[in-house]
Amino acid sequence: MRVRDLLAPGAPRLRLLAAEDELDRQVSGVMTTDLHDPGRYLHGGELVLTGMLWRTAPADSERFVRTIVAGGAVALAAGEAEVGPVPEDLVEACQRHRMPLLAVPDDIAFGTVTEFIGRQVSADRAADLAALVDRHRLLVSAAGGGGLDAVLDLLGGDLDLDCWVLTPTGAVIAGPADRLPAEDRDQLVRAHLGAQRQRRRPPHRARLAGGSYSLLPAPASADHQAPLADWVLAVAGDVTEWTAKRQQLAENLARLVAAERHRRDEGRRLRRRLADEVLALLQRDADPAEISRTLYASTAMAARYESVEPKPQAQDGSWLVLSAEGTGLPEGVVRAVLEEALGGTTDRALVAGAGSGAVVVLPVLDGPVPAETLRDLLAPLEAGLGSEGRITLGVSAPASEAGGLRGALEEARHARRIAAARVGRVCVAGPEELASHVLLLAAVPDEVRRAFRSRLLDKVIAYDIEHQADLVRTLEAFLRSDGSWTRCAAQLHVHVNTLRYRIGRIEELTGRDLSRLEDRVDFYLALELA
Repeated sequence: MRVRDLLAPGAPRLRLLAAEDELDRQVSGVMTTDLHDPGRYLHGGELVLTGMLWRTAPADSERFVRTIVAGGAVALAAGEAEVGPVPEDLVEACQRHRMPLLAVPDDIAFGTVTEFIGRQVSADRAADLAALVDRHRLLVSAAGGGGLDAVLDLLGGDLDLDCWVLTPTGAVIAGPADRLPAEDRDQLVRAHLGAQRQRRRPPHRARLAGGSYSLLPAPASADHQAPLADWVLAVAGDVTEWTAKRQQLAENLARLVAAERHRRDEGRRLRRRLADEVLALLQRDADPAEISRTLYASTAMAARYESVEPKPQAQDGSWLVLSAEGTGLPEGVVRAVLEEALGGTTDRALVAGAGSGAVVVLPVLDGPVPAETLRDLLAPLEAGLGSEGRITLGVSAPASEAGGLRGALEEARHARRIAAARVGRVCVAGPEELASHVLLLAAVPDEVRRAFRSRLLDKVIAYDIEHQADLVRTLEAFLRSDGSWTRCAAQLHVHVNTLRYRIGRIEELTGRDLSRLEDRVDFYLALELA
């Protein structure tokens, strides 16, 4: 640490009295003394803490400062608890010898200063730990992993350095999850994905209410082109302000995490091949018995290959199918994203590639996966999608047996088309919406949808723009109120006569009659297409 760090926010409340041009000196330790001649106990690089009990006359200040300068001290901190304010002769002596002088108020204990410096200068031990982390990286790569938590615990215990490995959706791979709330993880991965999308050079920095963090990507390989699926190494603090040794530690740790990510991706090769086989059977409408055998054998083999403790299977053998599509994204990205996102939910998810999208088959353990749950899970990815990228996903109802998966796949694809008709970067639709009018709207070609909406609403919208008449909002409220004049007027906070005038104007502009059910339905559908 530098002397100036003792004056930074979060440090003990010290006052600078002399040699403000020397604050970039490196502090390697602390010596607390009231000896008249402490020089023989100094090794260089110390901040000297003193209660000034050695001072009996002004001349003592010159002698004391000269002694600690000769011993290699980098700064002097004088406590005011015993003898009162720092005397002017000590300030002048420090100024002559260019020795930074800090005043320690009487309500700040020397132990507080010592503890703060001890935490900061622990970076000097980072060189040995950096080598340890580098060796452990090789061990993890060769022996099959399982060591990330141990390394992060080591760094937290020995260096007071909090680190986390996160998925792009904010799930914790390793690190003290209880010390990083879900909302903070969400903000961190969004900040990382946004920086990656803008092609900013890591480490990326994020400032939250709880402090600052540094974010480093951990891709599976150097030529990895799917930042939406990268792991993220989040480190408490701003690594760009660290010493070179401590920065080396962060870089080695990022390489360790990347090695573990690579190992897991290698383990997924078999699972991916098996998932593709299951999808191929579904697409050619294979015999249900063959699908069932392949499906259950696939999940069991994948679990054994990856040394995963199998989670309990659903008693009734129910399965869900998810159909996903990526727009404006490289091929394979959606598959990688879903593998990471669903990895913390179940170890039995089979994610098959389907061009620019993916198809997922997973067991139902605690009931259907709600579409909103998936939407919330994938929401952080919006920060990395950019203006053109989209992910749309449809969820089927549970299939009670493997033979029903073919129908579930079609259902998931229909649901995905509903999701694709919506506005947003990440859109999800579930099976409950397949009985809704939105399914019909999703099946209508885009040009027909635009023409239908234009014929009904363009004149109303143009009138609103010219006269600020609020007709479109009035129409929406009227339909939501089931045509009730009093309820609609109350909702809009207008008089019923004003409402009648607005509805009359809509009818004049469109040639429709809002007392007729058919015309109300047409308007409702046109507004849904907005």
